[in-house]
Amino acid sequence: MNFEEKTIDSNVVYSGKVITVLKDNVEVSDGHKSFREVVVHSGGVVIAAMKDENTILLVKQYRYPLKKVNIELPAGKLEIGENPDEACKRELEEETGYRAKYWKSLGYINTTPGICTEKLYLYLAKDIEFVGEHPDEGEIIKCCEYKLSEVFNMIQTGEINDAKTICTLSRAFCKEFSV
Repeated sequence: MNFEEKTIDSNVVYSGKVITVLKDNVEVSDGHKSFREVVVHSGGVVIAAMKDENTILLVKQYRYPLKKVNIELPAGKLEIGENPDEACKRELEEETGYRAKYWKSLGYINTTPGICTEKLYLYLAKDIEFVGEHPDEGEIIKCCEYKLSEVFNMIQTGEINDAKTICTLSRAFCKEFSV
């Protein structure tokens, strides 16, 4: 079965600093015409930074769209053309003040593939040392240390609902998620 859709035309509805919104007219595989609204995003990185075998760094920050403080892994957006392997190092230091000597790629996830192009690259960082944080302008963030068992409990109880955090931890420690 053919699932591909052909773009007939594409129009920019909104263009901002972080996203662009498109309205595309398409022809679906059965020949019918339809449209797709697409949020274009440069993507980002997410880092599971281990202070030791049982301690991980998380950050607390206010997430305006949710109107609440979120607990999540350090993460950040890719600059246009930026290599994710370099962006993860920059973001870890900016948000937590740590540098890591060991890095492992955990692949990537598509966050909301029905409407958005955002791709998040996931990383595990170990052998970390504190060098001093320097968050982006306008970014109020607090780095906190948690025991892994506490983090997994916070996921189970719904205290942590951040999808990128849950996905990264499942890739890094999937044996911990067995029921």
